[in-house]
Amino acid sequence: MRLVFLGPPGAGKGTQAKLLAKEEGLVHLSTGDLLRTAIARGTPTGLKAKSFMDAGGLVPDEVVDVLIEERLREPDARAGFILDGYPRTLAQATALARMLAAARTPLTRVVLIEVQDERLVARSSGRRSCASCGAIYHVSSKPPRREGVCDGCGGRLDQRADDREEVLRERLRVYREKTAPLVAHYGAQGLLARVNGDLPIGDVTRAVRLASRGAAA
Repeated sequence: MRLVFLGPPGAGKGTQAKLLAKEEGLVHLSTGDLLRTAIARGTPTGLKAKSFMDAGGLVPDEVVDVLIEERLREPDARAGFILDGYPRTLAQATALARMLAAARTPLTRVVLIEVQDERLVARSSGRRSCASCGAIYHVSSKPPRREGVCDGCGGRLDQRADDREEVLRERLRVYREKTAPLVAHYGAQGLLARVNGDLPIGDVTRAVRLASRGAAA
């Protein structure tokens, strides 16, 4: 399988991509993780990307394209992957098509996880992550035993800058403007499958699994 997961920020693409990747033995390639690693290491690319991410905007294509192309060349990715958070623009979709055509490994499916904006704001603005181990919590649906403290390692729980409500709403606006056109783009190619991300997580997982295999959800 060579898959792209699309959907607005907070729709659950990362969660579903990790589950399917483990089940199918695929590599989960998260643009956000790749960029955050570059930022944490203080690389020139990471520092350049940070200002855009903190403001809720899109990182320039030329930065993201390089990260993705290098990762796709690695042996494990050539055996099958899920791209989560890329492409985000038509220009990135064109760049991805070029990369995959050169490797003779075309996409097999594009899965769109759809969730209403207000649900996304409630989900993401309440999310907290452990600064030490990366564990994810939510102030209402999955709170830690002690407020602000990770159950697993005792690390500090923080709200990511791009999970603040004002930043998320800007990210949603940018998504509607820049990324939503990919729905028509991949739909015209017969690659698109839609999944209702408002369903309980188990039902979403089942629908994603079926959609990824080209079956009706």
